[in-house]
Amino acid sequence: MPKLKTRKSAARRFKVTGSGKIVRRKAFKSHLLQHKSSSRKARLSRVQEIHETNYENVKLMLPYI
Repeated sequence: MPKLKTRKSAARRFKVTGSGKIVRRKAFKSHLLQHKSSSRKARLSRVQEIHETNYENVKLMLPYI
């Protein structure tokens, strides 16, 4: 069986926790931050587990995680 290629863009976006869950960063915290509240920016800083409907797609993009 040949080796499978990892989608490098997905490898940069997703990480695996110690318990095996796949987590992602939240969007909308890269620029235009001056008008966003501190609480909103703090909330956007947290990582979030990916939704179960996207799990299979992410697993296909990252075969060795």
